Amino acid sequence: MMDEKLPRGLDLLHNPTLNKGTAFTDAERDALGLHGLLPPHVQTEEEQLERVLANLRHKPATLERYIFLIALLDRNETLFYRTIINNIEEMLPLIYTPTVGQACQEFSHIFRRTRGLYVSVADRGRVATVLENWPTRDVRVIVVTDGERILGLGDLGANGMGIPIGKLVLYSACAGIPPSQCLPVTIDVGTNNTALLADPLYLGLHQRRVRGEQYENLLDEFITAATKIFSQALIQFEDFARDNAFRLLNKYRHLVCCFNDDIQGTAAVVLAGLYSALRVTGETLADQRLLFFGTGEAGTGIANLVIAAMVENGLPESEARRRCWFVDSKGLVVNRRQDLADYKRPFAYNHELLSDGVAIVEAVRPTALIGTTGRPGAFSPAILQAAAKMNKRPIVFALSNPTSMEECTAQEAYEHTDGRAVFASGSPFDPVTINGRTFAPAQGNNSYIFPGVGLGVIASTSRLVSDQMFLAAARALADQVTTSDLDAGRVYPRLKDIRKVSVSIAAAVVETARRQNLATREVPEDLDSYIRSMMFDPQYASYA
Repeated sequence: MMDEKLPRGLDLLHNPTLNKGTAFTDAERDALGLHGLLPPHVQTEEEQLERVLANLRHKPATLERYIFLIALLDRNETLFYRTIINNIEEMLPLIYTPTVGQACQEFSHIFRRTRGLYVSVADRGRVATVLENWPTRDVRVIVVTDGERILGLGDLGANGMGIPIGKLVLYSACAGIPPSQCLPVTIDVGTNNTALLADPLYLGLHQRRVRGEQYENLLDEFITAATKIFSQALIQFEDFARDNAFRLLNKYRHLVCCFNDDIQGTAAVVLAGLYSALRVTGETLADQRLLFFGTGEAGTGIANLVIAAMVENGLPESEARRRCWFVDSKGLVVNRRQDLADYKRPFAYNHELLSDGVAIVEAVRPTALIGTTGRPGAFSPAILQAAAKMNKRPIVFALSNPTSMEECTAQEAYEHTDGRAVFASGSPFDPVTINGRTFAPAQGNNSYIFPGVGLGVIASTSRLVSDQMFLAAARALADQVTTSDLDAGRVYPRLKDIRKVSVSIAAAVVETARRQNLATREVPEDLDSYIRSMMFDPQYASYA
């Protein structure tokens, strides 16, 4: 029987969650007043997909492809997600890194239709009222940013909304969280980006960033309102500047169900990559000596999770910590320096101060170079060559994104290590051929981790998100890497298997939530089947 509340005619065609476009059958067109509003040929979903892909691939620029895909999402949600899921390896670089970086830079200029909620500093005292404008209370994941540190691009203010939108698309595509349960939020407290402030088309507040007590009170009000109005929601902090990122995570992580993807998600992805790389080098995690270029939330988050994994494997914490060394803009982080911020001091050891990259590598003798600098060329040919001299298979993870911010390219990593590097990157690279061997390096993309973690938290209705969940997620991700992946130069599984990977990670998270007494829901023993039954799969509904 036809649902009497179902919209008809143009109202139905303009509803992206219900619209089937040219796939409405003749019977549906009769019943829903659609005859004459659509071309007469009834298309199959496969024919629609073929048209979408042909039009998409005809676009000459990646930003145009991004705009095309978002327009598809705005008019036909089911077809959009079917396109993404069926072609995830082609689509992920378009809907997320690296293209989303340019989309954020141009966000105010390419704005078509609003998605998500904007909470500005002008909303102090009425944040709950703003959140109540969202049409549903059944929200399970909120991704929130204040736009101050978008990827490696810096302060993009309200233009940073492209990041929460993109992350939540990945939650749905990669882990099957229903789109209706996803809410992107941007906290607009102004921007210090002078180009945006001078741009009359910029859609955010035209004022410099608010800081201090006013900022803190706004975030408190947001968290309080969000956890009350959307009581089942997991909150993911995204692309906050370093000091705010650490402070907000530490402030709320034991109070509400939340995590910071830049700190914890990145760390789990990198730890999983290290586990896989060790299958190539034949070493153990306890054998490793990591040299981090970059001391932001990503680098320190990775180090702390690696230390936790080493301790879990039996290494004393003091010894595990000594396996992680850092380089910042002034050189090696050592305890004799007087200019160190408090968060760097746990990684400052007794050593002479060095500022030359090659000299640092020769002194520290790392087994792995981990780049989170956002500075292209930070892994110079000389640094790569130095690492190759002391390691049979040097691990080189150039993790900054977008592509223009990578510490080195895949070509450079393989070329300057004589094809011996075990390489991963923050943005995708094409295969590289060195000495007659072709490498297909994997992208260390957070989409391998955060969707599965979110799915596991939702499946268990966990009260909190713990570091142990990210340790479990890293192991589960590494377990999905096959020998053929490693032979091809990949330390991560193929993205085409991402939904399977997310199920594996979600199951590990549920088990961890149970073990830590954080789960508030009884789940069946057959975890995989239970988790799969919760996952959104884009299918057209039948209306007749």
